Amino acid sequence: MVAAAPGSRRLVRVYTMNLNESAEFDLDAERKPRAGSWLDYVEGMARSLEACGARLTGTDLVIQSNVPVGAGLSSSAALEISVGMSLLTIAGLEIDGKSLALAGQAAEHEYVGIKCGIMDQYVATTGSSGHALLIDCRSVESTPVPIGFGDLAIVVCDTGIRHALASSEYNRRRSECEQGVRLLAELLPGVKSLRDVSLDSFQQYEKELPEVIEKRCRHVVTENYRTLAARALLEEGDGPGFGRLMLDSHASLRDDYEVSCAELDLLVELAMGVKGTLGARMTGGGFGGCTVNVVRSDCIDQFRDSVQYEYARKTNVSPTIHVVEAADGAKEIR
Repeated sequence: MVAAAPGSRRLVRVYTMNLNESAEFDLDAERKPRAGSWLDYVEGMARSLEACGARLTGTDLVIQSNVPVGAGLSSSAALEISVGMSLLTIAGLEIDGKSLALAGQAAEHEYVGIKCGIMDQYVATTGSSGHALLIDCRSVESTPVPIGFGDLAIVVCDTGIRHALASSEYNRRRSECEQGVRLLAELLPGVKSLRDVSLDSFQQYEKELPEVIEKRCRHVVTENYRTLAARALLEEGDGPGFGRLMLDSHASLRDDYEVSCAELDLLVELAMGVKGTLGARMTGGGFGGCTVNVVRSDCIDQFRDSVQYEYARKTNVSPTIHVVEAADGAKEIR
């Protein structure tokens, strides 16, 4: 993203090179209805920052991105955080990464209409090279966790499939979990969210819940346990153990949370059929998008050749495969 010097008006003009589209909005004008496009993320971020007390200036923005859209790789968070940093820098303002992430989340909630969590925006602002980030979503605090896999690589496979269900179903899953919290709170005093429910307590009362709510809550409760277990395995460099947790997570996302799809399940199956693959799971909102895999570094070429060939043979779609690594959070490039 390149930002030009601001003019005297508080008019934000935006051009996106990826789509060859332009738009503008006036920060001093009343908010317009949602555009239902990328502009909602840009205007939403600007207005969320202003709601936090930042006085922005008129700005010309040019946006260019190589993050696949709708692939479950946090393209919306990347747009929000880069826009936010640019607008603040041009106005001569600074805020901490946590506040910037919260502004990005508010933009999604209030201007885009997705009741997302804080993970994507938080990682985009506070990521640390060579580390995973353990995020406490209640306190909005985080702990960097070293990725101790010396001979393993993280590989992302893109199904090439984009299902429109992801946004609406995300909000539905959130609502279902909130219903589960209300029901469990009647049985377990003090429960304010699913993180307050132990695995033993959930297993004791799960049959008191409607079937769909039971499944949604089971995923969240068990995923919290998998997340804490994953921290220890990362620090120990236990790749096989971490891989097993990834497979358990995918099964839970598929069967209990029900946000996977045939293409994601196929990619996981194909990945696990390749020598040197220790784990695989879907990532993002689901119903298409990407899987993330842990693969032995000396098996990456075999992994790429096998998965690309078999997936294309069975779907007539060629998957895009990326070898990725954990990097630092967003910063200005001078």
